[in-house]
Amino acid sequence: MVTAQPVHPVDASLPPGRLLTSGLQHVAAMYAGVVAPPLVVGAGIGLSTADITFLMSASLFTAGLATLLQTLGIGRIGARLPFVNGVSFAGVAPMLAIGKSAAPGHALPAIYGAVIVAGVAGFVLAPYFCRLVRFFPPVVTGSVITLIGLSLLPVAVNWAQGGDSSAHDYSSQSNIALAAATLVIVLVLRRLLTGFLQQIAILIGLVLGTLLALPLGKTDFGAIRHADLVGFPTPFHFGAPEFQIAAIISMCVVMLVCMTESTADILALGKIVDRPADEATIAAGIRADALGSALSPVLNGFMASAFAQNIGLVAITKVRSRFVVAAAGGILVLLGLCPVLASVIALVPQPVLGGAGLVLFGTVAASGVKTLTEADLTDSDNLLIVAAALGVGIIPVVSTGFYDRFDPHLRIVLDSGISTGCLVAVALNLAFHHTGRRTPAAAPPDAVVPDAVVPGPRTGPAAAVAESR
Repeated sequence: MVTAQPVHPVDASLPPGRLLTSGLQHVAAMYAGVVAPPLVVGAGIGLSTADITFLMSASLFTAGLATLLQTLGIGRIGARLPFVNGVSFAGVAPMLAIGKSAAPGHALPAIYGAVIVAGVAGFVLAPYFCRLVRFFPPVVTGSVITLIGLSLLPVAVNWAQGGDSSAHDYSSQSNIALAAATLVIVLVLRRLLTGFLQQIAILIGLVLGTLLALPLGKTDFGAIRHADLVGFPTPFHFGAPEFQIAAIISMCVVMLVCMTESTADILALGKIVDRPADEATIAAGIRADALGSALSPVLNGFMASAFAQNIGLVAITKVRSRFVVAAAGGILVLLGLCPVLASVIALVPQPVLGGAGLVLFGTVAASGVKTLTEADLTDSDNLLIVAAALGVGIIPVVSTGFYDRFDPHLRIVLDSGISTGCLVAVALNLAFHHTGRRTPAAAPPDAVVPDAVVPGPRTGPAAAVAESR
């Protein structure tokens, strides 16, 4: 009798009700991150309110398609992990620069042409880029995962203050109290609830936080009143793509940054869901990012990239099924096709998102610390790698204007603490563990050799580090 092999939690399907509610949690966690880039870019290049709303809907739609491609996969495309794709914020500054240098009415066509070329280039480079995975031992991945969480925490803090620094109530006591109340609600729910209700504690916390915001006047229903029932992102709504060399170079650099961040995110998620990512998985994930980026401009979207905040949601809920995130992708597609539904999600006030975000993003940082425990931090070289990576990576987080006087093209990389920290960690790991050969100092003749160093099979974190060198 042949016994059926157990299904890995990543590939396990859930009942429709659980799929929907867990998927909604992912949408709530990523919604602000998806609509923020088109909002900033649209306002920066002088689009009308109607056109900005169209851009936001298109971004939701294309983010949903990219997420479905990433989670369900087609052939060698898609990591098939609970991996959310959205609009990369790394491209905002370059896109604004492209828009300002373009002729009137040609900003978006120039941006879209550059994104298409960058996406195609990323797709071609994916099988070569993934070979860098051997340079990501626990000392590197732990540093990067920690930086992902630390880099996201200021976003949650900004949300808790109100999200818009120009608003009259930004950083008001009422905003911070609402964020604190949401945080407490989420923590209490996680402590008291069990089973499925505990897994959707974030979603329940967002709903209760929004209800608390109603008497405070923090919930804006204007978006619902002015939203259309049905809307489809017409292909090339803003004109045919234009291919300008300078714009293409800028967006190709952004694509490399996104590939670096996606590699770190895939490695982090693989550890969290207990399915460590190999080269093939990373290549498939990068292909999905790149293909999503190349196709998004056709439907008026922007460059697709991994959303680290959803990794925190997977870690805290322990719902590892990729079909849950696929459900989130389907919901995003519906939101893009139905602006009224999208505006309902937008009802969640920024302070409420901030309170929940502190838990989500803090969980990512904690996962990084957990990964670092697998590295041999008694090795002074490993300790130095962690110190330098965190120190350099935290610079743009604590001082947003630190690189303001640098070349704009360099700032694409430097302004991302995740990217700079990752590059520093990889470079130092190469220098200390892959370059040259080190021979241990000879022990004094009368030294007593402990049993632990008697030749034999090595296990545990030290062995993992030794194998990574």
